[in-house]
Amino acid sequence: MEKIIVTDVPRLEPERLDRLAAFGVATVHEAQGRSGLVEPEIRPIQQGARIAGTAVTVVCWPGDNLMIHAAVEQCQAGDILVVTTNSPNHDGLFGELFATSLQHRGVRGLVTTTGVRDTQELRDMDFPAWSAAVSAQGTVKATAGAINVPVVIGGAAIAPGDAIVADDDGVVRVRRDEVDAVLEASAARIAKEEAAREAFQRGELGLDRYGLRPVLEDQGVRYVTWADHTTDH
Repeated sequence: MEKIIVTDVPRLEPERLDRLAAFGVATVHEAQGRSGLVEPEIRPIQQGARIAGTAVTVVCWPGDNLMIHAAVEQCQAGDILVVTTNSPNHDGLFGELFATSLQHRGVRGLVTTTGVRDTQELRDMDFPAWSAAVSAQGTVKATAGAINVPVVIGGAAIAPGDAIVADDDGVVRVRRDEVDAVLEASAARIAKEEAAREAFQRGELGLDRYGLRPVLEDQGVRYVTWADHTTDH
């Protein structure tokens, strides 16, 4: 692994990030063709947080959080810190003191393949985190890694400067150069869902609204009464 710190990551404007956050993970994921979703092993330690930010990426060695210390200096308001290790590790690389420092710099949250600790304190201070584990296991600060290089988090390829959206449903990545298109597609999806919601409130069935009856028919699905069903069996 190249030991490098890239210092000039392009940032996304707060207004665009806020719009992504308002749409949420599920809508954004669907709007960009069901891509970019981080695997569900990366889970929120809290409920009710919904954020979006520019990715600042960190690669650490297992059980070593030296590069998180170095990454704090590179973070700006509106960022989300995205941390992984060069081989799987669930030690508690991140806790309250890191969150305090990042919160001072305006960082919006953490996404990590490692463990986090001080989870109650993180919730109390409203610093949201999504992690693969909760672990009190301590770490060292000994071996250099990399900051602001491409990483893979839960199956999703993330480049520094990409947008990250995270909420109770998980985490999704939006490529930096696709943000505007995803915002437009997300708005269209919300409008479509609102029309469907109104139809369902009037009693319309999804089978009819989405034209699903022919799908069932084409696959040979039969409607039978309970009496006929029990007689057949």
